[in-house]
Amino acid sequence: MAEIATEIGLPYILSTAASSSIEEVAKANGDGVRWFQLYWPQDNEITKSLLNRAKSNGYKVLIVTLDTWALAWRPADLDNAYIPFASGIGDQTGFSDPVFRSKFAAKHDNKTPEDDVFLASREWEADVFSGAAHTWEELELLKQEWDGPIVLKGIQHVEDAKKAVEMGMQGIVVSNHGGRQLDGAIGSLEVLPEIVEAVGDKLTVLFDSGVRTGADVIKALCLGAKGVLIGR
Repeated sequence: MAEIATEIGLPYILSTAASSSIEEVAKANGDGVRWFQLYWPQDNEITKSLLNRAKSNGYKVLIVTLDTWALAWRPADLDNAYIPFASGIGDQTGFSDPVFRSKFAAKHDNKTPEDDVFLASREWEADVFSGAAHTWEELELLKQEWDGPIVLKGIQHVEDAKKAVEMGMQGIVVSNHGGRQLDGAIGSLEVLPEIVEAVGDKLTVLFDSGVRTGADVIKALCLGAKGVLIGR
């Protein structure tokens, strides 16, 4: 994906939930434009390590995921026994992180994540999907540690969009995680126009969720989004 994005001239966004390391994806992406999507750990030392790795490897924009501090109840995944994190799939950002590896070794008799993938995946998930949300004030840590634009992903309400402006964010992504995280949330396209009207002249408003075709992209752009994110 990262290679193709470079070939066709599209920015590539690497999620924290990835099967390749930050460094491997940067190498594959080459001279392409790449952003890093943070699933925000509770451990500040690990957070700082992830951001430093991303900065050092040419990721220019930080996207902060707001709606997945706990994994949702996902019946379709459970019905299909699809729990990839438990077997290490999607955990490579953590497993390759020097701070996480050091803390894991200190806690588990010098084991590496490769020595006990299931245990390591539980440790990583417990930090990234802890069930404890971060606060608006904690964005100051990210602002201190990140040199480029910061974009908040998961904004669904005008007041939250205004708060993002107040906190000095450069952009937001109007998104309900495609209905995968909160299946009872309102449709993102439904709230896009009012959010654009409220803050569209103060920061960059992007759109994500339910985008399946080019027509969907055009609809979001016509309703005021400056760009559209499409998932794998």
